[in-house]
Amino acid sequence: MKFSPATLTLLKNFAMINPGLSFKEGNRIRTMSPEKTILAEGVIAETIPQNFVIHDMNSFLSVLSLNKELAELEFDAHHVIIVGNKGRSRITYRCCEEVMIVAPSKKNITLPSEDIRFTLSESDLTWILKSASVLQSPHLRIEAQPDRLTITTLDAHNDSAHTDTLEVPMTPNSEPSTGSVVLKTEHLKILPGTYDVTISLKGIIQFSHHGMKLDYWITAESGLK
Repeated sequence: MKFSPATLTLLKNFAMINPGLSFKEGNRIRTMSPEKTILAEGVIAETIPQNFVIHDMNSFLSVLSLNKELAELEFDAHHVIIVGNKGRSRITYRCCEEVMIVAPSKKNITLPSEDIRFTLSESDLTWILKSASVLQSPHLRIEAQPDRLTITTLDAHNDSAHTDTLEVPMTPNSEPSTGSVVLKTEHLKILPGTYDVTISLKGIIQFSHHGMKLDYWITAESGLK
């Protein structure tokens, strides 16, 4: 088995959410942040032949990057064997037990309600993240009114902090919604792209990627609106 460039990009993103990753047999990979505030799930092109767990994904990905060409992966009971350098190198990389990392459960996520829906374009996502970085905004507020939807970068604990409010196009023919949620900017660890966003005002935000079978569920901050 070889991981494609697209899969490697996804794995690098997942390593930002949690340094450890439990791979399951099949073509679906999932990760969850150690604080259990972010859950991500993606479907990849490859079929993983068996379960295995990597404790430090950044280390594992660095080993894979030793090869200019995509490395062939083989498996035994306790190791991933990385075959590279035109077949002349065989790196034996030790796996770990799942209890050594924070791994998501097998249960599928179902939003308790679907109160706000909209599409967030890649350009708007880029703008929001850059604005939050420049203004040093630790929070994002998504606020829906019947005729207007905005995303504001702010410090929810400091009224004197700099802010930026971006008006986001509403989904055509969608039912008018009212409400708001606040999330930590640092929790928006999602790949670039356009997303369908579904918000439960009970505190969960789902981001579904347009070009990939990729979803993120992020917990909103309680007590902040």
